[in-house]
Amino acid sequence: MTPITEVDGRRIALSNLEKVLYPATGFTKGELLHYYATTSGVLLPHLRDRPVSFLRYPDGPDGQVFFTKNVPPGTPEWVTTAEVPRSEGAARMVLVQDLASLIWAANLVTEFHTHQWLVRTPDEADRIVLDLDPGAPATVVQCCEVALWLRERLAADGIEAYAKTAGSKGLHLLAAVRGASGERVSEYAKELAVAAERAMPRLVVHRMTRSLRPGKVFVDWSQNAARKTTATPYTLRARPEPTVSAPVTWQEVEECRAAGQLMFRAGDIMPRVQDHGDLLAPLLDAERAAALP
Repeated sequence: MTPITEVDGRRIALSNLEKVLYPATGFTKGELLHYYATTSGVLLPHLRDRPVSFLRYPDGPDGQVFFTKNVPPGTPEWVTTAEVPRSEGAARMVLVQDLASLIWAANLVTEFHTHQWLVRTPDEADRIVLDLDPGAPATVVQCCEVALWLRERLAADGIEAYAKTAGSKGLHLLAAVRGASGERVSEYAKELAVAAERAMPRLVVHRMTRSLRPGKVFVDWSQNAARKTTATPYTLRARPEPTVSAPVTWQEVEECRAAGQLMFRAGDIMPRVQDHGDLLAPLLDAERAAALP
């Protein structure tokens, strides 16, 4: 019999709670749901009013992994959806606005990925993101070195950057911006990536070409395009272990000497929130958003 739970007055059917999703650690679907429920206070503000793409892995990271961008079949009528522009025509996507919607979506077993714009202003980006992706043998340690350079470069333009782990190998830099389209933000992000490569040619590459990337950090500026999405802060990732895209302090970035220092799993997150609060909360403050130069 499928368990039924009630969340904020909404009845939600939960399935396969004992199913092991991460064999390396024995982490179950029930634990995944518990993680999302307990972190909802910091996660939901980063999801709210943003169309969500689901990267689903219902049989765990070793099973089938696939993106769901349109509203999934069987979505409850009380889950908020919105029509959003796409190059091939308008589409309807889910907005995870509340705890009930979060638990319903988590029951699908998913990573949450969001755009760099809000549903009410799809033509205006409110965030810039730089995805620092290390090519072996480079690791997140080298990403931290690049992140610190980019932080100073952004600060010179009056833009305050914040960092989070990718939850896989690299690091994401984010900042709140205003008054620019996704296309303009992409252009600016590319300028930053090119400048980083010029400043650190042995460490940085701004092009995606695989042959250029071994031992370097690829500064992926392209995720600022309006059609692109990035892993939402605090989302679990479909990796061998239940790792999280976790906000980090700049002190942690400065002091990183080994890849394992910036690898956070589901059980690490609430203690960090209790110690630091939401390190990315400034991204949600429109008054702190900066105009591009």
